[in-house]
Amino acid sequence: MQAHNKQAMTGLTLAALGVVYGDIGTSPLYTLRECFTGHGIATTPDNIFGILSLIFWSLIFVVSIKYVVFVLRADNHGEGGIMALMALARHYVTHAARWKVVLLGLFGASLFYGDAIITPAMSVLSAAEGLEVLSPSMQPYVMPIAITVLVGLFALQRFGTASVGMLFGPVMLAWFSILGLLGILQIVQAPGILAAVNPWYAYNFVAHHGVGAYLTLGSVVLALTGAEALYADMGHFGKTPIRRAWYGLVLPALVLNYFGQGALLMLKPETIKNPFFLLAPQWALLPLIILATLATVIASQAVISGAYSLTRQAIQLGYSPRMEISHTSEKEIGQIYLPFVNWALLVAVLVVVVIFKSSDNLASAYGIAVTGTMLITTLLFFVVARVNWRWPLPLALGITIFFGIIDTAFFSANLLKLFSGGWLPLVLGMIIFMLMTTWKQGRKLLFDRLREQALPLDSFIENLEAFPPTRVQGTAVFLTSTLHGVPHALLHNLKHNKVLHERIVLMTIRTEDVPYINEDSRLEVVQLSPSFWRVVARYGFKEDPSVLNVLSLCERDGLAFELMDTSFFLSRETIISTERPGMARWRERLFVWMSKNALRATDFFQIPTNRVVELGAQVEL
Repeated sequence: MQAHNKQAMTGLTLAALGVVYGDIGTSPLYTLRECFTGHGIATTPDNIFGILSLIFWSLIFVVSIKYVVFVLRADNHGEGGIMALMALARHYVTHAARWKVVLLGLFGASLFYGDAIITPAMSVLSAAEGLEVLSPSMQPYVMPIAITVLVGLFALQRFGTASVGMLFGPVMLAWFSILGLLGILQIVQAPGILAAVNPWYAYNFVAHHGVGAYLTLGSVVLALTGAEALYADMGHFGKTPIRRAWYGLVLPALVLNYFGQGALLMLKPETIKNPFFLLAPQWALLPLIILATLATVIASQAVISGAYSLTRQAIQLGYSPRMEISHTSEKEIGQIYLPFVNWALLVAVLVVVVIFKSSDNLASAYGIAVTGTMLITTLLFFVVARVNWRWPLPLALGITIFFGIIDTAFFSANLLKLFSGGWLPLVLGMIIFMLMTTWKQGRKLLFDRLREQALPLDSFIENLEAFPPTRVQGTAVFLTSTLHGVPHALLHNLKHNKVLHERIVLMTIRTEDVPYINEDSRLEVVQLSPSFWRVVARYGFKEDPSVLNVLSLCERDGLAFELMDTSFFLSRETIISTERPGMARWRERLFVWMSKNALRATDFFQIPTNRVVELGAQVEL
């Protein structure tokens, strides 16, 4: 049994290596080069030691301690990621503070989409640029090859990552092994480079370069891109495999490679044009380029899958319109595909590649989204540590201030790149933030308007039971968002058809602030009168609601359904923007447009379409 558990843990660790560490694992392709060339820093020994020391201690403080030790503790029933952290934090805070937590979480999630667009462009371009090292005449082919790889990557998404995913772990195992090996081969030629672990070199670099060192932080942070994935993918693998992979292989391989590049620069400063690929001997260059391209595709896959998961969470928590969600694996619930998100990401990525043309140019845009999300994670972690876990204020505040200073330094350094490309993730983030908040506020406004027109449920049922209209055989299920008012579809059915089914079920589906709901506590069934029933079904934000699943569970509570004798009634609202107080007119019009393009409730809730009756209702916002 123990051997079986050990084997399972090894398998999970290998899988985590492939999915979680793709982004941070490809950072050596461009980080050290960008630290020097991006800011005009001379490749002198002091500067090489100083920048290596900054990279090393950034990996230790931000990834090894902040994320691996502290943030991984903040799991929402085993799930991680900024939306899960937001849901966890807002669950215990006061009502007055809840909106602040929500806004922080939403903005952090919005920035993630910016990262999901820039990461594939940056990673694949930097790998393809290895061809220039192989032969300068290959330069015109770099962008076409990068675009071809990206189009192929997004085109394959609809087939799912289940089959490709089995290759991710072994490929990344080979990648990190090669990173470490290339670093060691160069370090043995200049072993003195290992002294850069001394933090004095980082301090000396900052002290002597002042503003220049501060600007360099904007490139040092490239070594940390993908750190948020450690937390976001916790639900897939668990904390232990992620920690084992980091301390056992990823961190040593990254450090060895960065120090190997530093040793190469000490011996040959001119190799700064591409120190990563120049670590390899000429005969190994082409295989390394191929392996690097595979690694960058895997890194891109991780953020694309993350964008799917984040969008599903946003839909379930009420911050996004319903979209088509396809499950690409019968075994893994987390493997999903959202066609709209996929093709929207591809278009955005291709536009970014065409505009910026090279990874050097794109480095200016890279960093703001990552550091902004890191800073927001630190702030939300403070809320969880203080309110949820009841940590003493000095402890929670001390840890937050320490990591907050580091995150703020990185974020502010990246803000200085605002006009040279940094505007891109911020603009993308603001657009996503506006869409999510507009949808949430619009839905609340719509429910308020419907509630104003709704009749009290108790007196309505009492009158119907006392003076029943014509009854017809069968069961009518009315989907409704409220527990107290009469569903509009029910009123319209009575008004136009002047009949009532012999059994009426009012069904409400709710999404909770937890990722999954236990089947035993999913359902609440209450008989309101001899012919009226109320069913409340609860789902987690990582689950897909299913009306058929709800009907099957109702049998446990004495409410059995014959599907061919059951009809489902839905309201289809026609929303009209008006001058009434609510939202700004332009936001109301945006909400109306989003509502028109949302996935139909019948598809989202998996209702048999041949059993559905839709009744229109006009609502003025």
